[in-house]
Amino acid sequence: MKRKSSPTRSFIFIPVLLVLLVFIVAACGGGAAATEAPAAPAAEEPAVAPQQTSSAPTQVVPTQPAPATSVPAIPERRRLTLEFPPQIRTGDSNRVRLTLEVDDTGNVIPTAEVEGNVVTGEVVEIPNLYETHNVIAEARFDIAGLQVSPPEMISQTLSQGQSVTFYWSVRPEQAGVYRGTIWFYLRFVDKVSGEESRKTVSAQLVEIEAVSLLGLPSGVVRTFGSVGSVIGAIIGFPFIDDILKFILGRRKVRRK
Repeated sequence: MKRKSSPTRSFIFIPVLLVLLVFIVAACGGGAAATEAPAAPAAEEPAVAPQQTSSAPTQVVPTQPAPATSVPAIPERRRLTLEFPPQIRTGDSNRVRLTLEVDDTGNVIPTAEVEGNVVTGEVVEIPNLYETHNVIAEARFDIAGLQVSPPEMISQTLSQGQSVTFYWSVRPEQAGVYRGTIWFYLRFVDKVSGEESRKTVSAQLVEIEAVSLLGLPSGVVRTFGSVGSVIGAIIGFPFIDDILKFILGRRKVRRK
């Protein structure tokens, strides 16, 4: 005899079968979805420039401080005075003088004549560099036809507020007009580096006339002058008339 399936077992089997079908369908649909779904694009990372590595060590450049603004030195005002004889007798000597002195007022000496000499003056400005430099004043007298002593460049150290004077002796041998130039320079010597620089301050023209008496040499003129002085002294001697009368009287007596 065949056994009849009980209704209870059929009731239990049907839900189980449905659950299995659901799982099977879900599994198949999920796999298909996973297969068909496109892969999500990966997030783009920002491009980073590759760092260049160098084997050479990095050089550190030291920063140099900005140079300090130099304050210009206030020029020192001075007066440059030249004195020379406009006329000299041939064979005689005379003196030429150049003086640099402090001038607080700024007055310029006009061209004048003092004791027969011509005096001219001008105001010059000298850079005030006494703290950093040795300042040397230099002068030279260039003139052809006259004997000038000293003939070379002469110099003197110049200090702040100090005056300097240069002298030349001139002597003409022949009559004529002689023209020359007196040069004045400043030489600056750096106290630290020793570097030198020169500045031309003044160039003054000089004109000297050499004259002679009646065209005679100065030696002859001086001889005549000496003889004249002796004769004048004899004539001016006291009682010279009485002495002459006494001498003449004795000569008359002897003749008799």
